[in-house]
Amino acid sequence: MKVLVIGSGGREHAIAWKLIQSPKVTKLFAAPGNAGINQIAEEVKIKADDVEGLLKFASDNAIDFTVCGPEVPLELGIVDEFYKNGLKIFGPQKSAAKLEHSKIFAKEFMKQHNIPTAGFETFSSGKKEKALAYIKGSKYPLVIKADGLAAGKGVIICSNETEAIAAIEEIFGDKVFGSAGENIVVEDYLTGAEASVFAICDGTDYVVLPPAQDHKKIGEGETGKNTGGMGSYAPANKIVTEAVLDRTKKRIIEPVLAKMKSEGSEFRGVLYCGLMIDNKGDPYVIEFNTRFGDPETQVVLPMIESDLLELLIASTEGNIKEHELKVSADDYCCVVLASGGYPDKYETGKVITGLEKVTKDCLLFHAGTSLKDGKIVSSGGRVMNVVGKSDKGLRDAIDSAYANAELVNFENKVYRKDIGSKGL
Repeated sequence: MKVLVIGSGGREHAIAWKLIQSPKVTKLFAAPGNAGINQIAEEVKIKADDVEGLLKFASDNAIDFTVCGPEVPLELGIVDEFYKNGLKIFGPQKSAAKLEHSKIFAKEFMKQHNIPTAGFETFSSGKKEKALAYIKGSKYPLVIKADGLAAGKGVIICSNETEAIAAIEEIFGDKVFGSAGENIVVEDYLTGAEASVFAICDGTDYVVLPPAQDHKKIGEGETGKNTGGMGSYAPANKIVTEAVLDRTKKRIIEPVLAKMKSEGSEFRGVLYCGLMIDNKGDPYVIEFNTRFGDPETQVVLPMIESDLLELLIASTEGNIKEHELKVSADDYCCVVLASGGYPDKYETGKVITGLEKVTKDCLLFHAGTSLKDGKIVSSGGRVMNVVGKSDKGLRDAIDSAYANAELVNFENKVYRKDIGSKGL
């Protein structure tokens, strides 16, 4: 089969790396890819949000199957367009992807269908005074979220009223999240352990992949600004126990699939459940994504021993019940190497060295990289994902990731030193 992967980050490198292991893949393409992806896939110089260009490429080149990595093409309706033209693509249609691209839609949906989530109120930019009045009577901490897509950074946790006022002024006044912040969700702050659960769905049935834990903040101990994710580990079995997973399936995944289907928005693709698990072991939804998470994908996909392509095809064809998922018992830890200044202003074009030095028990997934004058250089805020693997336990996987993170270098490299510690 000729397969196309859409996207250019660490998530897409992990997807491409796993897909190429399938004996069914005869040719792999990546649009637009990065310096790592394009070592294993043929580069297609079309941006991920160019739906028309991607559709034309897939049609002209008789692509048998397409996997959409990032969220923006899903919001733009790429799946609908491919379906209309008789092309197979993995991911939800636009109406189902709304679970991610509108926080307000997702919160209202959960409220209507008794899916556990934090209490909330919503406000538009034209109702700024109402929002300011609401936060004055609120308990703190408080969470303020941009309604639309903000590359994983559209969440501000406010510890007091002063911070909440500043957040609303930044979103509505300074427009720090652009049009994504035209509307906001103000929600109660939940406490507990965070975890990520991916369900691969076919509209009715689903399979759950090993749970992971992401590290969102730029600084150790979950301090500083939100990022797209600074690292992850899997499996997060100490947090997502069998009992927690069972509750997640019954209270969250199954109601979402049933209600979306009954409302005419059948969900096919990845339902990413970002969870907060309280001290009783009850899961609450912090957010839904409608695609693989980044950087959790980089630790979850290596655990899959069965054919990923077959699983994704089963999702699109509605026969996921027949797929047998096989998972390894190894532990994985992903450390994100980022550019100094990220998630704010950062420099690109820094030459990356030491890639050839990494050990055999380590996986390297390129994120923000490109090729310039024959050299691999940085081209994004998150530059490289260093993934340690071990059959001896998480501690060993963490040690492997950090030992190899030291070997890969570029100017102003930054990374967190505590990834995976919560799982020990």
